[in-house]
Amino acid sequence: MGSGTGRVLRETVAWLLVAAGVAALVLPGPGLLMTCAGLTLLARDHAWAERWLAPVRRRALQGAAHSVATWPRIVLAATLALGIIGCGFLWAWSPPAPSWWPVPGIWWLPGGVAVAVTQIVAGMIGLGTIAYSCCRFRGQLDAPRLPTRQETAVEEAAA
Repeated sequence: MGSGTGRVLRETVAWLLVAAGVAALVLPGPGLLMTCAGLTLLARDHAWAERWLAPVRRRALQGAAHSVATWPRIVLAATLALGIIGCGFLWAWSPPAPSWWPVPGIWWLPGGVAVAVTQIVAGMIGLGTIAYSCCRFRGQLDAPRLPTRQETAVEEAAA
């Protein structure tokens, strides 16, 4: 694979991660972490992405540390991720609409297998994120110490 092809592939994956991350800011999922991953890939070729990366990374890691600060948060997050995976398997199984369903059956579990797969993948990403956060941050008294925007600017100016 040539360098041009590799760059196109890397940028495509990066933009998909950024788009999914932005969507996951309002939908279930690790939005800041996906956005951070996409910006990390884009920063290899674009100075603007490198400028955005430090504050997004800082907020993503602080959010990850905050999410595993207590056992109830960990249990709740893991339960919700497993619930999303369970819903994905329900969608894949696609049972008929129950008798209590108030609207036409076509609106019962819409989207079929595509929705099922995305739910299962999202739940697995969620569990992976929880595991990563627990391994990296669990037991720390404070959020991770990352350079501030001013410290990052000073480092960039010195380079």
